[in-house]
Amino acid sequence: MTIMTTVLTPASAWRIAAEVVDPEIPVLTIEDLGVLRDVRMQDESVVVTLTPTYSGCPAMDQMGDDVILALTAEGFADVRVDFSLTPTWTTEWMSESGRQKLEQYGIAPPGPKPASGPIPVQLGVKCPRCGSLRTRSVSQFGSTSCKAHYECLACLEPFDHFKFH
Repeated sequence: MTIMTTVLTPASAWRIAAEVVDPEIPVLTIEDLGVLRDVRMQDESVVVTLTPTYSGCPAMDQMGDDVILALTAEGFADVRVDFSLTPTWTTEWMSESGRQKLEQYGIAPPGPKPASGPIPVQLGVKCPRCGSLRTRSVSQFGSTSCKAHYECLACLEPFDHFKFH
């Protein structure tokens, strides 16, 4: 005899979906990243809305599959994942905890969103290893398209920087 421990509510569905990890950056959950936008009950179904970090993000299908697996494993029988491109994802949606996890993992988190008007020139990205601002951009694309590749001129270590949108 199995005993169900999860109460099937929108709040429990959100909690379960929020624990799904990003397949490209496994220290972040989809909630940390800010791509988990909505979880709601629609009749007997759970509908989860995810917003990709950019429209061609290859990880979204995996995230959707992982959300479905996590929710069905906890007793939700009918789960649907919708992907929404509006509003456009922004790094402002990342949690402070997610930013800290990125830095601890060795990826420089995005800086604050520029104020409206002209985009300021970014003079340096802080090295997540030694904290130096003496860094240089090596490539606008790092290990994934949402990250840029940098090199620290102080400790000479390479690192990724999560781009802001």
